[in-house]
Amino acid sequence: MNAIPRNRVGWLAALRLAAMLGVLLLAGGVESARAEPHARDPRAAIASAHPLATAAGYEILGRGGNAFDAAVAVAAALGVVEPYSSGLGGGGFWLLHRARDQFQVMVDGRETAPGSARPERYLDAEGKPVRGALTQGGNSVAVPGTPAALAHVARGYGRLTLGENLAPAIRLARDGFEVDPRYARIAHMRASTLQADAGAARIFLHNGRAPAPRYVLRQPELAATLELLAARGAEGFYGGRVARALIEAVNRAGGLWQPSDLAAYRVIERRPVRFRHRDATIVTASLPSAGGIALAQALHMLERFEISDPQTLAGAHLVIEVLRRAFRDRALYLGDSDFVTVPVPRLVSKAYAGERAAGINRAAATRSEALGDGEVAAGRGSTTHLSVIDAEGNRVAATLTINWLFGSGIVAGDTGVLLNNEMDDFSLGPDVPNTYLLRGGAANAIAPGKRPLSSMTPTFIEDEKGVLIVGAPGGSRIVSQVVLTVLEYLRTPRVDLERLVGLPRFHHQWWPDRVEIEPEGFPAEWRAALEAKGHRVETAGRKWGNLQAVFWSRATGLAVAASDPRGADVGWY
Repeated sequence: MNAIPRNRVGWLAALRLAAMLGVLLLAGGVESARAEPHARDPRAAIASAHPLATAAGYEILGRGGNAFDAAVAVAAALGVVEPYSSGLGGGGFWLLHRARDQFQVMVDGRETAPGSARPERYLDAEGKPVRGALTQGGNSVAVPGTPAALAHVARGYGRLTLGENLAPAIRLARDGFEVDPRYARIAHMRASTLQADAGAARIFLHNGRAPAPRYVLRQPELAATLELLAARGAEGFYGGRVARALIEAVNRAGGLWQPSDLAAYRVIERRPVRFRHRDATIVTASLPSAGGIALAQALHMLERFEISDPQTLAGAHLVIEVLRRAFRDRALYLGDSDFVTVPVPRLVSKAYAGERAAGINRAAATRSEALGDGEVAAGRGSTTHLSVIDAEGNRVAATLTINWLFGSGIVAGDTGVLLNNEMDDFSLGPDVPNTYLLRGGAANAIAPGKRPLSSMTPTFIEDEKGVLIVGAPGGSRIVSQVVLTVLEYLRTPRVDLERLVGLPRFHHQWWPDRVEIEPEGFPAEWRAALEAKGHRVETAGRKWGNLQAVFWSRATGLAVAASDPRGADVGWY
């Protein structure tokens, strides 16, 4: 059996219905009534991982804001209602398209290593990695970038003030919101980490335990910090009492931060990765995201083959093989391009893709260890995503993170800010995988002020049908999610956004040499056929990702949104 029956997406339909019912059941509670969609221009659409965050974005559009204002509002609100995924203590990448002049840019709000960061701080006397050093305690925390990015996007591209854009998030934090089953489940999973920090336990737990659904979670201290950010811009976070509280919390937990670490943080505007694939123009994240380069490489390699459907046996085999090669290159060559020379033009060229694709055998899997180092000439995570388009055609794809669920689990004093554990995204050596089992090399080694490599892949796809704005959380699996989404979008003449975000997923990342598939997503015959080609196939413990998509139709001029049924939201139409 080569093809997956199209009705198999029904295994996710029940989850979407449950999410919709959950929103209805919450109506009338603290902030829950605001989960309902605001009246809006049908040419605009927003998709995010939580209905209250989506509603915050529409509220801002209704007040005269543009897509950039709405994205700031959604991102800030997500940090309140999904504190396990993102927030002021994290970072992310913002892909922007300004309609009036077609200007496109990636706003790099990635976290940075503090000045004290050296590889030896994470190694024992024998030079071996200290277990948990990159994921627990003060040494796991990188300098946050999200507050600076919020201020930068609002100031440079928005129509409203930063304070206006942050108002919904401030209200959510101050007045509270009813937690959903997803929050309750994740808080239970990470309860021991949250219990270890007095501030985290007080804010995110109830009497020391994960709160039950519909518990009202209030965060007045975070509201006060957001108000400081609104009033003073980035200085309200990177200086003054908030900065002092951040430094004290990190250092008390074993880190070594200085005021200069926060004062030195800067948002960087970078040129996105831009390329053509068949009849589409694709714009995606650039370094220090590895996702955009991997996306370009995978799609360029696939152009060497006729692939009618990525979820047939033949199509899946080819997708697995190109992902294997793209992730191998990630480990060998990619890092912060402000610190190391990365041959990006060569890596994303179609000529290089042809060389890499030449070794793909349609009939059999390549062993990952058989892939050589190659010759390239010079020249568990938790994350969230939002997609926005406004009536003028401005658009945003932003992927935000604190790395693990609830990050480091450290709350900075009385700020309400939950800190990341993003240092885990650096490499301590070629044989030392991170949380996502990703290996890396010297290009992604720890250094003061450096930004760790990321898999976040906010992406625009533009073709004769219209524009798709897409991205997802999921650690290294982000890349395979976006690759599969792009392939499915381009192969179908009619866009069914609900189906697009709900398709079953599979993943390969070079090492470990295995194909991961979602439970219940694929028939046994399909799996057996892949194994017969030499692939090692494993069923993941749970479904993954929370893809957020917006589509603008060239034919109608209207926009629609869809949220992954694996998550909490339904993207409002």
